[in-house]
Amino acid sequence: MPDLPAGVEPVLVGDLAPDTNWAQAVRGVDGIVHTAAHVHVMRDSAADSLAEFRRVNIAGTWNLARQAVGAGVRRFVFISSIKANSLSMMRWLHKGIPLPLGAIHNQRSLVALGNLVDLIVTCLHHPAAANQTFLVSDGEDLSTTALLRRTAAALGRPARLIPVPAPVLRTAARLLGKADFAQRLCGSLQVDISKTRELLGWSPPVSVDE
Repeated sequence: MPDLPAGVEPVLVGDLAPDTNWAQAVRGVDGIVHTAAHVHVMRDSAADSLAEFRRVNIAGTWNLARQAVGAGVRRFVFISSIKANSLSMMRWLHKGIPLPLGAIHNQRSLVALGNLVDLIVTCLHHPAAANQTFLVSDGEDLSTTALLRRTAAALGRPARLIPVPAPVLRTAARLLGKADFAQRLCGSLQVDISKTRELLGWSPPVSVDE
């Protein structure tokens, strides 16, 4: 287990299951940030996967929330992801590998870890956050090309980007059986954080360049 900040004590309970006893973990707790979930597992059959999703993500979460209410927990913050990406492109940039991604004009919303944590803390304490759903991002959407250029600048490396049109990339990827990968590179995925800004008075404290 990694080193924890002073005053933080781990409480090992068990799985996020419909019958887990959370009494020890929720006793005397003011707020809960729920980030656990069952995610896609390649070896699961469709029926098994759906059953496990429901057992953990629905019944398990409901069990935790119910016990939290019973223990007097004031705020329960439930976190879910729209899309998670590992940005393996950073390794390609660091190695100076030429990439055919110099002409991608999509728009994607990203979120820095510091911005995510800041909003979670805000939601734990802000009166207007109760019973609301908020989206979070860095507040500046980027194309894949712009992201790579700015990442390269942050790494102190040249961005060797070849301007291949997105339709050509999509066609090539489809022929190689990598259509999903091309969608992640070329497709847009934007979120609107205007509600988060207005209702909570929140702005991302960490800029994209930072």
